[in-house]
Amino acid sequence: MEIVKPAASNEVTEVEIEVEGLSKAFGEHQVLTGIDLCINRGDIVAIVGGSGCGKTVLLNHILGQLKPDTGHVRVADYNRPGAPLVDLAEVDAHELDAIHTHWGVVFQRNALFSGSVYANFALWLREVRNLTDDDIEPIARRALDAVSLPDDEEFMESDVDSLSGGMAKRLAIARALSMDPNVIFYDEPTTGLDPTSAAQVQDLIFETHVGDNPDHPKRTTLIITHDKDLLVRLEPRVVMLHEGLVHFDGPYSEFEAAPSPVIRPYFDLMPTLHQRVRAAG
Repeated sequence: MEIVKPAASNEVTEVEIEVEGLSKAFGEHQVLTGIDLCINRGDIVAIVGGSGCGKTVLLNHILGQLKPDTGHVRVADYNRPGAPLVDLAEVDAHELDAIHTHWGVVFQRNALFSGSVYANFALWLREVRNLTDDDIEPIARRALDAVSLPDDEEFMESDVDSLSGGMAKRLAIARALSMDPNVIFYDEPTTGLDPTSAAQVQDLIFETHVGDNPDHPKRTTLIITHDKDLLVRLEPRVVMLHEGLVHFDGPYSEFEAAPSPVIRPYFDLMPTLHQRVRAAG
């Protein structure tokens, strides 16, 4: 599939996620030392960097799963008029859960529930949206169709353990889409996939990002990855972490061409790092 990138726009974008002066240590190990990052609504961003650079720690702060030692993480709250930015340190658990209803997360190992394909939608939508089976079934069928998986009853009742790696990843994305999210987070989305399945998932990430719903705010996509092929295919905005800070933030074309003595070795090593993550998975 040939991915057609949207034309450049002079439109003033709104902030979706704002990270300011974020620092985090675990014991004596300082992971983040002052991260500043602004992600606008509609951005597709790949966060890269060597193993242990803090990519997942940063993601967990944005998801509200970790509290900063210093600094702030602010996210758009679609439960309030105008979706203003709110500081995650100032919201309670109930408010955080409400914010999460506007997000979709695709985990590195998919985090699928045991049982049937349908149960993976039903458990999620009952828990988060308090929907009934009559509401859930059409949502599940639309989400499965969106990721090119069967939407018939036989497939819906099939056991997730019977799915191939590529199909399981598609199901994880479909489950995230079932929430009709404003933001989708991906943690190493192509880990463990063969090249053909990885390319299909890369295309799917892009199709999911651009969408075709005129009533939906522009979707924002954040990807944690070592996958160079994903960068080549999607040409996202690239944010590279190094020594606890943002070392690079810009278009993929500039990242690929950067002569930096930090970027060049990492860029050349990306396929090896991706394989290591795949092996570990």
